[in-house]
Amino acid sequence: MEPKPTNPPQELTEIPSGYLNIMGYVDESEVNGPGCRAVVWVQGCLRECPGCFNPESWSFEINQLISVDTLAEKILSKPRNTGVTFSGGEPFWQASALASLARKLKAAGLNVMSFTGFTLKQLQSESAPPDSQALLEQLDILIDGPFVESLAINSPNSPVSSRNQRVHVFNPALADQITWASDQMEVHILKDGSRIVTGYRGWLELK
Repeated sequence: MEPKPTNPPQELTEIPSGYLNIMGYVDESEVNGPGCRAVVWVQGCLRECPGCFNPESWSFEINQLISVDTLAEKILSKPRNTGVTFSGGEPFWQASALASLARKLKAAGLNVMSFTGFTLKQLQSESAPPDSQALLEQLDILIDGPFVESLAINSPNSPVSSRNQRVHVFNPALADQITWASDQMEVHILKDGSRIVTGYRGWLELK
């Protein structure tokens, strides 16, 4: 029997309605899903998996608040973005706001993908995080399951990071676009000279 998700932490109540608490964001990534896409790393995860690529995302304390409307405008302002990927952290602890963001982006023709440490079965259960079903209904692709260090995959042919994880394609139009690899890396150099390294097994490093 799969363990039930833990109750949401108190800090989630501090996020204003219509806002997301995020760890990071990049435009025009080509290593976090099919095509060119924006990537949103949400703040907060209860799992603390050994070997986690983004341990800075574990805390649920407020890091960077951004409104759904502002983020949608930001993503849509980049014509090369054909989709958006939600990562983290655990996206489904902020499912309601992400579902709202996804609806705005899908109305503009973008596709939506998410990583999650939950299994699809857990997200479809009554004990799932609040509004999980609303977010699931907006997804074109879901990669589910926690990262398990002993099952790690470092391969140019695998879109997942450990062998327990699964790719669920809900949009048949994207079925032949599962071509990214979990060992690809990408460096974004920002206007202030700082760098964001991403793509390597869902990793986000701010430098």
